[in-house]
Amino acid sequence: MRQISALVLILSLIIMPSCKYFKSWGLFGKKDRALAEMIARQDSIRIADSLRNAQDHLMALEKARQDSLRNADEERLAQENKYNIIIGSFLTPQYAQGYLTEYNNQGHNAQIIRMTGSNFELVAAESYKSFSKALERLRAFQDTVQIDSWMYIRE
Repeated sequence: MRQISALVLILSLIIMPSCKYFKSWGLFGKKDRALAEMIARQDSIRIADSLRNAQDHLMALEKARQDSLRNADEERLAQENKYNIIIGSFLTPQYAQGYLTEYNNQGHNAQIIRMTGSNFELVAAESYKSFSKALERLRAFQDTVQIDSWMYIRE
């Protein structure tokens, strides 16, 4: 009897040389497959997060570039047009932005100007290089659009 059990033991060791045999039959592979799937999911999430972060970074760079271009245009315009017809002045930027939107919706090309040496934001309806042209338009503007408008001369 001992010889038969020893023979069965030797034959089983020869037939089944490693754990790969058991894995191929599915005896030990379920946990390993679940672990591999979990690792693959984590890698997918990590890649998606890195792509999202890269996209957010690119969008922030593009926004900064657009802001820089807009500021450069405003500075260039400010240097060109010294005489501005002001329709409102505000300490609160949100109020200035709302007033600007209101006048732009009426068809004006209004812009916000920061007053030199002050916290006021001025909403300019029109800007001119020449004092005489600005004065003429200011009078017409006071007669037709807003009586309280005034001229701001940039230095």
